[in-house]
Amino acid sequence: MESLIKFVQDEFVTTKDFPEFSAGDTITVYYEIREGEKVRTQFFRGVVLQRRGTGSSETFTIRKMSGTVGVERIFPINLPALQKVEVNKRGKVRRARIFYFRNLTGKKARIKEARRK
Repeated sequence: MESLIKFVQDEFVTTKDFPEFSAGDTITVYYEIREGEKVRTQFFRGVVLQRRGTGSSETFTIRKMSGTVGVERIFPINLPALQKVEVNKRGKVRRARIFYFRNLTGKKARIKEARRK
């Protein structure tokens, strides 16, 4: 049954071509907001906490600070409203899911920049 689901997802779900990013990277996600008849583009810039799932059901979680309040948002990779993803900084972290980042404040909440290509 799982192979049938995987086959249908691979064949019929269109995948978007986004740059490679992982936990610890600072990215900007541009997505469409529909307000009645109007459509506008909004962006969300923050640190990637995790990438989860595989294939068309993959999601990623981004966290940003809005004043003193932390805001997290989960985006599906194949969300039709997603326009583009920009990688602003590559972070050097030792885990795939950096949930400990939620508890850090001030200078401790900085992530070293990685020297990736």
